[in-house]
Amino acid sequence: MNMFSCNLDRENGIPLYEQLYACIKTEIMEGRISYGTKLPSKRKLSEFLLISQNTVEQSYEQLVAEGYIEGIARKGYFVLANENLEYVQPILIKNHTKQTEQKIRYDFHPSQIDTENFPFMKWRKYAKNIITKENQSLLLMGDPQGEFVLREEIANYLYQARGVHCSPDDIIIGAGVETLLQQFILVLGHKATYGVEDPGYHVISRILKNYPNKVYPLKVDDKGIKVDSLDSSSIDLVYVTPSHHFPYGSVLPANRRIKLLNWAFGNKNRYIIEDDYDSEFRYVGKTIPSLQSMDYNEKVIYLGTFSKSLIPSIRISYMVLPKRLMVFYKVKLSFFQCSVSRIDQHILAQFMKEGDFEKHLNRMRKVYRRKMEKTLELLKPYKEIVEVAGDLSGFHVVLKIKNNLSEEELVNRALKANIKIYPLSSYVMEGQYESQPKIILGFGGIPEAELTEAIGLLLKGWTIWHFKHISVNRH
Repeated sequence: MNMFSCNLDRENGIPLYEQLYACIKTEIMEGRISYGTKLPSKRKLSEFLLISQNTVEQSYEQLVAEGYIEGIARKGYFVLANENLEYVQPILIKNHTKQTEQKIRYDFHPSQIDTENFPFMKWRKYAKNIITKENQSLLLMGDPQGEFVLREEIANYLYQARGVHCSPDDIIIGAGVETLLQQFILVLGHKATYGVEDPGYHVISRILKNYPNKVYPLKVDDKGIKVDSLDSSSIDLVYVTPSHHFPYGSVLPANRRIKLLNWAFGNKNRYIIEDDYDSEFRYVGKTIPSLQSMDYNEKVIYLGTFSKSLIPSIRISYMVLPKRLMVFYKVKLSFFQCSVSRIDQHILAQFMKEGDFEKHLNRMRKVYRRKMEKTLELLKPYKEIVEVAGDLSGFHVVLKIKNNLSEEELVNRALKANIKIYPLSSYVMEGQYESQPKIILGFGGIPEAELTEAIGLLLKGWTIWHFKHISVNRH
């Protein structure tokens, strides 16, 4: 019983049972009392520590309540937990503190949007109209698929803007594409296998890897996903970004789209998940049609979001399901409630119905086009070491850096200037995708007036090293 030689202080004001509880808990968490160990009886421990049995009993009861030990009738108390409980290490807290202390001046994250041009007055007007006593029913739970008025507006918008064929009954509204994807995984079960673009939107592969489903990386080239590789695979569902591949920015050409649709049509359990995350923002030529608009066999699950086009924090996304899958959804997930505020849904529905959403999109296309053009102009003087790709749409470009610095070195040099950038390798499933360093440079969230300074500071650190390096080699 030396393991319980706790130093109980009878004069510090802390109840003895709390001191004993804390002592035993520490012994368990630090591994000195191992899993399955039988603890001393209440009588023996009370005699050993010169305390009452009630004190020991209170301590044991608290440990039972928190799941550290269990009491078995006529046998005693046994340890349930082990050293893995100590999952927060001081060194992690220390490192995290150091990281958060650095103030980032410019963040080139590809998901950042322009907040300066948001129509605050219009949004406030519709919010005021919705939040009234007459609409008190909105305080209650609504339709599990989302508010019909919003699904109706989304269906109309998708048909006009993206050629998507759907009705309000085919749409499910959820708090982010990630939430909707997880619901979809539950619908098809754990036997379905998935293929995802590599490199691609890394959150999708991370979500899938948390389920028993098998996940396979699908390589891409400058035209998007290599569809031919699917023929010899056991993949059931393919996740793609055909109108604007993330992160390369390429458009999946018509011949590959047709091959992909034919592949899906070849088996009743095959489907394509089309993530149309920022298709509204194309700056050259016409908007690229959605893959779903080419699908006549109901093989495409269409994902869309208002995070890029309006407000990321509102967390309103939507999923258009083929009718066969909608039947499965209603059977398996009938207990799910919509994860988005009904009030926010009605505000957005009114915003769309009055035509303000379309006006906002038209205005923001001009804003982001100017930012894209300015970014490209600012990068021109550095063409010796920077090659740009993916500059026809969206909020980011891909920079291929040719100055002999690794991605890690590029990121660290940016951090020294209080700038945060994102290497392409962080969006790759299987190790390093290419030896040539690439940076995903998101310009959407940088104020237009500050782009010159932001890009200038970023490139300054890279080019100073580059020209010094050349000078040293020449001598």
